[in-house]
Amino acid sequence: MSHDRSTVEAVVQNYFDGLYEGDADKLGAIFDPSADLRWLEKGELQVLSVPDWLDRVRKRPSAKAEGKPREDFIVTIDRSDESTAFIKVRCQLPPRYFTDYLVAMKLRDGWKIVSKSYRYDLRE
Repeated sequence: MSHDRSTVEAVVQNYFDGLYEGDADKLGAIFDPSADLRWLEKGELQVLSVPDWLDRVRKRPSAKAEGKPREDFIVTIDRSDESTAFIKVRCQLPPRYFTDYLVAMKLRDGWKIVSKSYRYDLRE
């Protein structure tokens, strides 16, 4: 089964741009409002709603504004059909270096990220 990757890749590129630029509106446009972010902190599952995360993005200085280096790339895109994709990406907001697992679905208004789970390393 062959699926066009370009539509999913466009969402991921907007994700990378929004993260680096600290652009909460750009990020909000590609996340479904019901989505959440999940990660482990000291062995405990943490869950943050997208609206709360976007509020944090608005309040922090962007990596771009701080002149931090940018490196982000797609590790893999796994599409099970025309409307569901699992995307593994790597990106950085130094000193944090992330591996993100994104689930995207093609909704009525286009591709949206409906779930994000991630981990990160702290580096000097």
